[in-house]
Amino acid sequence: MQFRARTALAATLVLGLTGAATAPALAHAPAAQHATENPAPDGKPNSKALREAIKGLPNADATAALVRVGGPDGTWRGSSGVHDLVTGRKADPHGRFRAGSITKIVTAAVALQLAAEGELDLDKPVQHYMPDLFPKQKQKQGPGQKPKFKPIPVRSLLNYTSGLRSGDGFDDEYAHRYDTLDYRKVVASAISKGPEHAPGDEQHYRNIGYTVLGMLIEKVTGDTYAHQAAQRVFKPLRMRDTYFPGADPRIHGPHNRGYQSMKQPDGSTRLVDVTEWNQSDRFAAGDMISSTTDLEVFTQALFGGEVVPRAQLKEMFTMPELAPGVPDAVFGAGLQRMELDDDTVVWLKTGSRYGYSNMIASTENGSRSLAYSVNATDAKGTGMNPVAERIALAALSQG
Repeated sequence: MQFRARTALAATLVLGLTGAATAPALAHAPAAQHATENPAPDGKPNSKALREAIKGLPNADATAALVRVGGPDGTWRGSSGVHDLVTGRKADPHGRFRAGSITKIVTAAVALQLAAEGELDLDKPVQHYMPDLFPKQKQKQGPGQKPKFKPIPVRSLLNYTSGLRSGDGFDDEYAHRYDTLDYRKVVASAISKGPEHAPGDEQHYRNIGYTVLGMLIEKVTGDTYAHQAAQRVFKPLRMRDTYFPGADPRIHGPHNRGYQSMKQPDGSTRLVDVTEWNQSDRFAAGDMISSTTDLEVFTQALFGGEVVPRAQLKEMFTMPELAPGVPDAVFGAGLQRMELDDDTVVWLKTGSRYGYSNMIASTENGSRSLAYSVNATDAKGTGMNPVAERIALAALSQG
C-alpha cells in the first residue's frame, strides 16, 4: 500500500471520529508488552506487518490493542499491551470495550430488516411515523423565523443526509461522566435549531440521525431499541459479549481499562482512567459494548447477507446523490467507502469513546475482514491514532 492509500486511509477514518482515578504517568508504567497471534498461510494477511503494528505497547499512543483479521484470504489474531497501568498484567484478548459509532451499523441493520418486513418505508418521511417529534410551524415564514423542516425520508437518516443539526450535550463531558443525559433532550435541542439544509442535499457525519433512527425503531415496533437489537442481531449471531449498558457507567465482564491523556492543573499531562462512563445519551448512535470476537462475527455475517436481506443490504453500499456543487458522498447507509490504490474497495465503520478506538471493515465480497479495538490515549482526538492507523494499513493492504 503506497503513500496515496496511507493518506486516504487516515483522512477517511478521521471522518468517523468526529470518579475516575488518575493513573500513573506512562513513563512510569510497567514496561510490559505481550502479543499472541494465529498466523495465516501464504503470508496473507501480512503477519509481520500486523505484529509490527501492535508491538511496544503500552506507549504514548495506546495501552493495548486487540486485532482480528479474517476471511477466505486467511486469519490473524493478535493482542498486545496491558490490562491496566497499575498491575501491568497483559491485555485480555477477549476484553469488552465501548464500541462507539460501530453501534450505527447495528442500528442500520435493524432498520433495514424492518424495511424488508414492510414495517418501515425508507421513502416515507420521519414525520409520517413520529409527527409529534417536530413542532408545528406556520406555513408562512416571517423575518427571523427558522426555516421549516421539509419531509425527511427515513433513508436520509441512514445515509447522514437528513439536514438535522447536532443536539446539545454537556460542556465538560468528563465532569459529567456519571450523569445521565436523556437522548430525547438531545434530539429536541437539535430539532429546535431548525434544519441545516434540505434533506438529501448534503452529507454530514453526525450522531443525531441515528439517535432519531433508534427512536423510530421503537415507534414502529412498540419495543425498546436495545431489545430489538438483541433479538434481531445479537442472539441469532450468538454475540454474547455485546449489549447496551444504558445509564450504567461500568463495563461488565472481562475488559481492559481505558485511559485518556489529560492536562493537569500544574501543566503536566497524565493518563486518566476513563473506563467508567455513562454513555446513555449516545443511544442507538454509540452506546454499545462489544468485543472484537463479536464484531468479527457480526461483520462477516453482515457482508455475507446473513443479517440483512441482500435487496436491503445494497442500501449500505449505495452512495446518495447530493446537490450540485456539494462534495461527493462517502457514506452509504452507515458504512463508509474507501478505495485503496490497488482498486480494492473496502467498506468500514469506525467508533470511538474515551479510552477506546475501534473499527470494523470488509471487502464487499468478504474476502478480508477486520475488527480491532485500541485502548487509545487520544480516542476522541481530531486525528487518527497512530497504532490504529498501523493496524488498518497492515490488515487491509493486499501486499
